[in-house]
Parts: sequence; C-alpha cells; structure tokens
Amino acid sequence: MVNENNIFKNQSPWGSNPGSGNDRGNGNNGSGTGREPPNIDDVIKNFQKLINKFLPGGKSGGGKPIILGLLIISLVWVFSGLYRVLPDEQGIVLRFGKYVKTTQPGLNYHIPFPIERVLTPKVTKVNRIDVGFRGTSDSGRSSGVGEVPEESLMLTGDENIVDINYSVFWVIKDAKKFLFNIQSPIETIKAASETAMREVIAKSRIQSILTEGRSKIEVEVQEITQQILDEYGSGIQITQVQTQKADPPSQVIDAFRDVQAARADRERAKNEAEAYANDVIPRARGDAEKILQEAEAYKKQVVAAAEGEASRFLAIYNEYKLAKQVTQERMYLETMEKVLADIDKVIIDKNSGQGVVPYLPLPELKKPKAGS
Repeated sequence: MVNENNIFKNQSPWGSNPGSGNDRGNGNNGSGTGREPPNIDDVIKNFQKLINKFLPGGKSGGGKPIILGLLIISLVWVFSGLYRVLPDEQGIVLRFGKYVKTTQPGLNYHIPFPIERVLTPKVTKVNRIDVGFRGTSDSGRSSGVGEVPEESLMLTGDENIVDINYSVFWVIKDAKKFLFNIQSPIETIKAASETAMREVIAKSRIQSILTEGRSKIEVEVQEITQQILDEYGSGIQITQVQTQKADPPSQVIDAFRDVQAARADRERAKNEAEAYANDVIPRARGDAEKILQEAEAYKKQVVAAAEGEASRFLAIYNEYKLAKQVTQERMYLETMEKVLADIDKVIIDKNSGQGVVPYLPLPELKKPKAGS
C-alpha cells in the first residue's frame, strides 16, 4: 500500500499529510507538519556557552561577546537556507505558505525559516492503491485478505454481478498541482478509479470480463481515471491499472462454474462437429467431383469410339462401292479370322482332289506340356 510519509517526508502545505484525517481504507495516516524550524533560544544558549569558553573566567563581559554571538547566530540562520533535493524529488519553495518556485535535484538555497520553507515530494516513485481488497503478498498479487465488497461488487451490462479487485499505480507528474490542488490524493485517486471501473463494467458483458476482455477494461479504466484527475488538476499520472481478480460473487460462484463447464462442453462438442464436417464434406465433394470426371471421361471415350466406328464403316462402305466382290471377300476373311482365332480347327479344301489337307498344329506347339 502507499505510504505517504515516503512521498512527502512528513511535509504538506495543508499542515498534515494528504489523505490523513478522514481518509479511509488504506491506512495511510500521518502527521506531517513541514520541516521543523530551529529553536532560536536553544541556539542562543549553545552559542553563549561556546563563547563563555573563550572568555576569562568563563563569563561574557561587555558588549563584544554579545555582538559576536549574534553574528554567529545570523550566519547559522543564513546557512540554514541550504537544502538538498534528491534525484527522485522536486523542491517546492513556499514563501509564507505561498508557492514561489520549483527546484530540481541538487543543492539549492532558499530564504531561511520562517520566511520560506521547502517541500520535497518524491516524483519518480510508483505508488499503489488497492481497490476492493486490502493487503498484498510479496509477489504483488492479491493475498485474499481484507476483501471490501462495497468496492468490489459491480453490476455488468448484462445485469450480472461481478466481484472485481484491482490495483492502481501512479506517480506525481506535477508536484505543484499535486500539493496545492488536492488535499486527499489517495481518496481522490480511489474515487476516480472506482467511478471509471463501474462505468466500464456497466458497459461490458460478464463473459468478456471474466475471460479475454480484462486487458481492454484495464486500458479504458486507466484512460477515464486519468481524464478525471486531469480535470481536477491533480498533477497525478496513472501508469497502470492491474486487475487482480474478477469472479462472480462467492454466493453463486459454484453454480456459475457449472454453467461455465457446460458452456465449455458445448463449445467442445461444437468444435468436434465442425471438425468432422470439415473432414467429411470436402471428402464427399472430392468423391462427387471424381465421379463427374469419370463420367465425363467415359462419355468422351464412348463418343470417340462411336465416331471411330462410324468413320471406319464409312471408309469400308466407300471401298465397297468401288469393289464389291473384293470388299466382301476381305470382310469375310477378317471376320473368320476373328471367329476362328482361338479354336482348334481342320481346314478342308473342297477343290483339291485329295479332300483333306494335312494340318500342322502350330498352335498346339505353343501350349505348355502337361506336368512341365
């Protein structure tokens, strides 16, 4: 949590730490009252004792020792105006409580108290405010200790309730505005961030809040919070809004998880069905395309064969018209050659005197012998 004593070094133009008094929730109480002025009476007594050591009898005599003491006191008062601003700080010089100037890190000088005094807030340190819970672990995540339901329970855009915890990280952008424009920066930042978060949650659906929409919500809350603080002239820069937890209320979280599990099963079944459809449908389309291509090829084959037969018939017919006897004889021989090609046969010449012509069974010679 933010410790404002580290930011202001017990200093504030309001007479106490910003956020003290009526500040709630973060335990950021303090009693900063500014840099303590030197006690003039003590300084005079100390220097009188120092002067007495150098005087005879240990006592001051005459007016010279008093003048010397006053001179030394004056020098001490003048040199008390020196102050150092650390690298992570800015020096804010106040003259009778009114802002005069801002000084940068290093050794600087101002008119000593009670005319001027200096505040040195830390402007580079990243401070943190937790909303919806109190207390953090070493890892920076929520420890689950000190839940604050009045801050964490919010109504979503689809009329559900979400229990959300988040942290706001911020730095001082303008030390002058930070010190003089707002009296309670912790409460201001918390109220602005809570307003922004409720506005964003009221426009979002619970499913998005619990899953992938967190990063978008964090960015929107940071922008809206920064806009509100800029309108106040707070001098504060919001560096990050980090969601620690986003769950349904504890009273219904078990039922909500059952619903989520059912939705997950539905999505899984849907994905499996889509995967099966993506596998079967392309395969069926491929088979259909294959059948169409085969049918087209068969069609072309049949048409081409028919056209070839027709062309062959026309060619034979033209030859037949020129020489009918020769064509008939050739067609007869070709047909008989096809018919008698695969059968055993005996050729008898009716015109020969012997009647039977010896036949050499050449096809039998090509057949394999039995048992070989």
